[in-house]
Amino acid sequence: MNVSTRQSPVGAFLANRWCQLVLGMLCMALVANLQYAWTLFVTPMNARHHWGEASIQLAFSIFILTETWLVPIEGWLVDRFGPRPVVAVGAVCAGLAWVMFSHATTLTELYAASVIAGIGAGGVYGTCVGNALKWFPDRRGLAAGLTAAGFGAGAAVTVIPIANMITRTGYEHTFQFFGILQGVSIFVLALLLYKPAPRPGMGAKKKFAVSKVDYTPGQMIKAPVFWVIYLSFVAVAAGGLMATAQIGPIAKDWGLARLPMSFLGMTLPLLTMTLSIDNICNGFTRPLCGFISDKLGRENTMFVIFIGEGLALLGLMEYGTNPYAFMTFAALIFLFWGEIFSIFPAICADTFGSKYAAANAGTLYTAKGTAALLVPIASVLSASGGWNLVFIVAAVVTITAGVSAKFVLAPMRARWIAASNETGSATGTLATSSASALRPLSEGTAE
Repeated sequence: MNVSTRQSPVGAFLANRWCQLVLGMLCMALVANLQYAWTLFVTPMNARHHWGEASIQLAFSIFILTETWLVPIEGWLVDRFGPRPVVAVGAVCAGLAWVMFSHATTLTELYAASVIAGIGAGGVYGTCVGNALKWFPDRRGLAAGLTAAGFGAGAAVTVIPIANMITRTGYEHTFQFFGILQGVSIFVLALLLYKPAPRPGMGAKKKFAVSKVDYTPGQMIKAPVFWVIYLSFVAVAAGGLMATAQIGPIAKDWGLARLPMSFLGMTLPLLTMTLSIDNICNGFTRPLCGFISDKLGRENTMFVIFIGEGLALLGLMEYGTNPYAFMTFAALIFLFWGEIFSIFPAICADTFGSKYAAANAGTLYTAKGTAALLVPIASVLSASGGWNLVFIVAAVVTITAGVSAKFVLAPMRARWIAASNETGSATGTLATSSASALRPLSEGTAE
């Protein structure tokens, strides 16, 4: 008897893949503050302990590296045990880390808490993106984009309450309150997550190159096409980060940062308004470009978007001293850059299958950590050639990635998938066949 026939109405509702997508987005929104709200705590933390902002920001770097580089392991756990236990452990780590931040009296304690925070954030992020790819083989770009957009939405909703609480009751109380609130909320949501069951007739779009073979991470990293995808991710992420990380210093050097600007009845300093608009564009582009890539193809979308980012970078370099042009081109940079977090997980699942999608996407996600290590190059470039050199290098890198996606990656991936589908991978095919024969029907197959 099919399991779905024995489900209660509530169980059937929770097993609906759109419900699972929303639950994943909520988990992402709740864990987002670990990254996006950190900047609010740096100054008050330094005022209390006098550790120095550079030493405090090292904790953030430790968090990013831990979050990024452990995602493949967390993805492997998701593929093996399902999303529920991994997100539950991530919730505990996320909540515990912020409570530890509230009580940290030494940099060692701060750094230790950062490692735990990275484990928690990576567990939630990697699980939710991987689970979305599995639930939506036919809409991978849209599903990954909506899930990734949730990561920014949470910070947008809570940044003002967090800032106000820091002012009223201090950063320690804020860390503890939101740490417990976020940790408990994610833990409850984790209990509602389901691992998708195989669904006959539901597959990826057949008009684009899609693998019929499920590859493990170990098999994937032996494929040359994976490293082309990986290098593309690193190039675009590094090019975008090099520019976006310097938006503040650039605005200050050009005398624009504190210039009052009016928009929709609000008057704010130009830099503040620019960053607010940029974050909206960064979140909006993820589901939008993911949806477009589902319709037009991954590489076609990458070709247009990456070249667009390069042109936006050059536009900011050429016209950015005008305050309105600065806001416009900065917004376009974020609009063209944020989509990497939807298209790359989708193209990874298209190329290497759904069964190990969480671990495979997590392995590819380490490209973000690799790119982050290259960001300090922007400071070196600006010191030797000014901001123009930063923009030129970033633009060349991203435009090259766009052209390569169309004329190198697309034909290479099509040939590799065609050969793979025709001959099959003995190991991958055997694993898939065995798993299909032995796996019981899991919780939920409802649309």
